[in-house]
Amino acid sequence: MKEFQKPTVFRALWTMATAAVLGASAFATQAQEWPNKPVRIVVGGPAGGTADALARIVAEGLGQSTGKPVIVEAKPGAAGAIAVSELLKAPHDGHTLLLIQGGIVTETPQAYPVSYKPFTDLKPLVQVSRQGLILLGNVDLEAKNLKDLVSLIKSRKGGMDYASYASGMRGHTSGVQFAHLAKVELKHIGYKGSPPALQDLMGGHVPLMFDGPATALPLIKAGKVKAFAVNFPTRITALPDVPTFTELGYPALNEVGWMGLWSTADLSPAIQSKVRELSLQYLQQAKVRQRIEAMGMEAGLPLTPDELSKDLRAGYDRQGELLRSIQYKSE
Repeated sequence: MKEFQKPTVFRALWTMATAAVLGASAFATQAQEWPNKPVRIVVGGPAGGTADALARIVAEGLGQSTGKPVIVEAKPGAAGAIAVSELLKAPHDGHTLLLIQGGIVTETPQAYPVSYKPFTDLKPLVQVSRQGLILLGNVDLEAKNLKDLVSLIKSRKGGMDYASYASGMRGHTSGVQFAHLAKVELKHIGYKGSPPALQDLMGGHVPLMFDGPATALPLIKAGKVKAFAVNFPTRITALPDVPTFTELGYPALNEVGWMGLWSTADLSPAIQSKVRELSLQYLQQAKVRQRIEAMGMEAGLPLTPDELSKDLRAGYDRQGELLRSIQYKSE
């Protein structure tokens, strides 16, 4: 009986080994064959915006390393959901990628009805940039720093209004969190995008706003708005004189937002790895990092897709808790 089993065991082991070799060969072949036509990066924002600018940096790198055209296509609207739809309806072969903020998973699905499944339809491949929101104020506010601002808000009956670029998103919930920690009353006013909110901030129609550095930086440097503090673990390179909330006694306000390059979750692992490897090779260059920093952001970290997914899950839970605390209803 033992003699009869030997060939059977041998055949099983041989089959397993052959399958492993063939699988590795297929993996390598898929990576070698990508891309075999122009690559498209869909952007979850308007042409000329932050995501568009970052996508063009990624496109430069992929174009140089693959020798294939890489086209950037803006698909703004619906807090990024339109861009996600464009990615999902394209062939899942790696020739369509997505450049969008992590909030497409952590924020948008909790603020608005969406048709995609954030944790099963999308796969984060590369963290392109990191950024924190800045608490901005109208230049005529009688407050030189955050301590003065807190005192000023407390002195006003009914507190103070603040703007954000979209209801239910981080610009909204950062204000909720700050009001709770500082024990002040803030009333939220949601806008459809940063530009109209910033116009009203400069015009004195709303005194405060939480906004991203890319849109706020030019106005801060031009002296058109005040910057009180940054919701980020460290001071940002482009605004070294603006303190963090942590420095000012609010350590809970230190959340990292990020822009990333994404694929569909079911994209071949071989192609995912190649896209990630080629993108990181370019993004980690000093001159490229400096371009990102000049936009008011920090260069992304070489985190793995699993690490990025873990961060997204934590952000989703944190955002959900804040929205539930104010009984937010999706629009």
